[in-house]
Amino acid sequence: MTGRAGKRGFASRPGDAERWIKAAGTPPDGKAAENAFTARLTIDITPELRGRIKVAAFRRGITVADMLRDLLAREFPSSEGDPT
Repeated sequence: MTGRAGKRGFASRPGDAERWIKAAGTPPDGKAAENAFTARLTIDITPELRGRIKVAAFRRGITVADMLRDLLAREFPSSEGDPT
């Protein structure tokens, strides 16, 4: 029997984080160019708050992600001259 050639990871890590975050290409849903690049934001919340957020989004007929993006955009509007 032969041994394994070497352990291969599930995915390779990018060499350049900026290139990985801002990968070129258009989004799969065809949204406007202003939404072409996104960044993932991870926060820790209680299970109870998570449940309330999910229920609120369901009642509004939208996804949690869309609801929170709208909320953050209202809370932190872009100002003239701010980098986008």
